[in-house]
Amino acid sequence: MVLETTILWIILGTLAAIVYSLRILVLLERRIARMDENIVRITNKIINEEHKIETIFKVKKVKKKIPKRRKK
Repeated sequence: MVLETTILWIILGTLAAIVYSLRILVLLERRIARMDENIVRITNKIINEEHKIETIFKVKKVKKKIPKRRKK
């Protein structure tokens, strides 16, 4: 009787440890997913800024072009 009870408690303790570790893994996965979302947001902001800078330089290049000579 005592041996059966201890074995039952050991099994229940092991199951509780498994459930707890799965809970921790789910929480860590959510944190990592949030980090990934933040990285995507940051990279999108950087890409937008690069596009703005490229358009500014393209506009400056267009202004620097020498006008064509008129035919007489």
